[in-house]
Amino acid sequence: MKERDFARARTCVASGATLPSKPELTAGEADVRFKLSVMLWTVFKPLPFEQRLEKIAEAGYHSVELVDEYKLWSDDDFRRANAKKRSLGITFDSAAGVWKGIADPAGRDAFLTDLKNFFPVVAKLECPTIIVLSGNWVKGLSHETHHAACIEALKPAADMAAKENVTLLLENINHEENPEYYLTSGAEGFEIVRKVDNPHVKFLYDFYHQQISEGHLIEKLEKNIEQVGLVHIADVPGRHEPGTGEINYANIFRKLAELKYNRYAAMEFFPAGDSVTTLRAARQQVAQAVNTRSIE
Repeated sequence: MKERDFARARTCVASGATLPSKPELTAGEADVRFKLSVMLWTVFKPLPFEQRLEKIAEAGYHSVELVDEYKLWSDDDFRRANAKKRSLGITFDSAAGVWKGIADPAGRDAFLTDLKNFFPVVAKLECPTIIVLSGNWVKGLSHETHHAACIEALKPAADMAAKENVTLLLENINHEENPEYYLTSGAEGFEIVRKVDNPHVKFLYDFYHQQISEGHLIEKLEKNIEQVGLVHIADVPGRHEPGTGEINYANIFRKLAELKYNRYAAMEFFPAGDSVTTLRAARQQVAQAVNTRSIE
């Protein structure tokens, strides 16, 4: 699946069943505060939703991020999903489902309407954060116009989110996978979040996209840690698990811990082998990395 499909609407995926139950790994043992999650669209296809949650729990994770899996659910479906997640000790920490972008000035009202309509969904999911997208370039408009439009759309959106006790997460997507998408730069994404200047808007720092678009992963992390609301984990090339490509995730995990990052790091990769085994190994990579030096 290409990332441009996510910009339209990532669909569900899955594979396997069973259910252990132990405390969520919080990325190491002592002072490390960031938590681990799994973006569900990348794993366990094509199992029913509840079995997918069981497989996530089997792999040792207790948070899940969603993309449209709930799109056709009835109220009973929401109740069953929430009951299942509680029985497994799982939370839904983030969801994508607002598909109108913010970079087109003429589309601002449509975006705000889409966002307003999505609030009841995340309330049913008991989910505290919403992923939002810039949308595509508009022919004839300058970079400056797109940039300003993102800021001006997010300001009222942030006020709306505050009333719902929800945080919005702005995501960049790399230009190779979606050349029409506006926000390919993590540096610009951080700048937009700063200019919005509202605690209910943060940046979704996706290391996979950033590596392809700009690199300098740790430098940007250090400079912008206060604006980071979520990080996504996958290696380059191939979007597989950490350690299969060119990104030094051990250094990134250590840096997150050193910076006292206390939000979620979500695995959003295509496992190269068995999904449960690979997700477990990714958790262990985090634990080993952050415990190789003491955290002050």
